[in-house]
Amino acid sequence: MTRAAISRKSSWPRWARRGSMENIATALIAIGFLMLFQPFALSLYTYSFITMLAGTVMFIIVSKFPE
Repeated sequence: MTRAAISRKSSWPRWARRGSMENIATALIAIGFLMLFQPFALSLYTYSFITMLAGTVMFIIVSKFPE
């Protein structure tokens, strides 16, 4: 690889990089999982599937982002 290809900066903002967004998506999936298996509040159980689905879709989309 040439030096220009290695030192090229990404035009993506720092908050939209893959590493941090994948961590957020994984945390969202984990929160949905915990909401599904808690015995206290029916409203948390109600929104658990939507939360896990949002985290999964976010992870699929974010995995295409540059490093």
